[in-house]
Amino acid sequence: MSGPQAQVAARIPGAAVLGLVPRTGAPAVPADRLTDPAWLGPVLAARAARGGGDLRVHATVWWYSASAVLMAPVLAGLAVGRPLSARPADTTVVLGPGGLPVAAVSAAAAGDPAAELRECLTAVIPAVATAGRMRPRPLWAIATDSLANGLLTLGRALGDVPAVTALAAPLAEAVGPPLPVPRYVDVDGVRFTARVSCCLVDRLPGGGTCLSCPRRPPAERQILLEDAALRG
Repeated sequence: MSGPQAQVAARIPGAAVLGLVPRTGAPAVPADRLTDPAWLGPVLAARAARGGGDLRVHATVWWYSASAVLMAPVLAGLAVGRPLSARPADTTVVLGPGGLPVAAVSAAAAGDPAAELRECLTAVIPAVATAGRMRPRPLWAIATDSLANGLLTLGRALGDVPAVTALAAPLAEAVGPPLPVPRYVDVDGVRFTARVSCCLVDRLPGGGTCLSCPRRPPAERQILLEDAALRG
C-alpha cells in the first residue's frame, strides 16, 4: 500500500488489525459499490440464505461491521493529525467472505473530514436500508457507535484514549443529524462506548448479547462493565 493512508498506518501500532492495511491480493471494490442497492441486495440476501433469520437482521449485522471498516481511514487520519478522505469515490473496500468489508483504503487527503464523512454516510446508509428492507434511522445509530468504537480503539493503540476519544463528539456534531452524538462511559478508570444502537447479533442463530448492549438492564450492564474493567 502506498499513498496518504500508508503514512497514517505507519504511525498506528497494529494498523493491519484495524483494517487499515489490506492483505495483498485480497478482492477489492470501489466503495461506490456500497451505495448501490442493486449490488448490496444479493450480498445481503445471500448472507440471510446461508445464516437463516430475517433479512433486516442480517443487513444490520453486516452494517455493524462494514461501517467500522468504512470509517477506519478517516478516523485513523484524524487520530494522528493527517486527515484522510471518507468520500466513496476516494475509497477502496477490501472484501472478505460473504461480501463483508474487512479493510478500506483512502486514496486522498481530506479537505473537510466531517463533510466527506457525511457524504459517505448519506450515500451508503440509504442503500443498505433499501437492500435490507428496513428504516435508515437504526443504521445511523450504528454508525455513531462505529465512530465511537473506532476512536476508542485508536486511542488505546496510540496510548492516549482521552485525546483521541475527545474527537468523537465534535466530529459527529459537524457531520450533523441524523447521526447521533457518540457517548462514552468510564468504569473504574476504563473507558467504554455507551452504545446508542443494537447490532442485532443476538437475533442470529447462535448469537449472543453484546456486553454493552443498550437493551440490557442498566444495573446488569454496569456489573458487566465493571467486570470487564477489572480484567483490563
